[in-house]
Amino acid sequence: MAKQSETMLEYRGHPLRRKDNLIYFGSMSDKYIIMMQVLETKKVKDLDVATKVSVQLQLTAPDLKSRDRVVKKSEKDSLFAAMDVASVWLERALAQH
Repeated sequence: MAKQSETMLEYRGHPLRRKDNLIYFGSMSDKYIIMMQVLETKKVKDLDVATKVSVQLQLTAPDLKSRDRVVKKSEKDSLFAAMDVASVWLERALAQH
């Protein structure tokens, strides 16, 4: 059985998880979470760099259908821009509730 790392990656105080081309930002125990999906990449030397990223602010309510969970969505042209808007959206949403 693989041993899980004791340290979790965080960005601006919220957990950050990646699975394939999906990046989840926030905690499922909160009312909102951010889901980012890398839609397009380009090669820069040996690295794949995101050139199109979908950002969605979602409710974490398990009883809602996935399309009904989406509160806001946008597309950005870099992972940096996506993380920037994701951080603002999540902070504002969590501050309101």
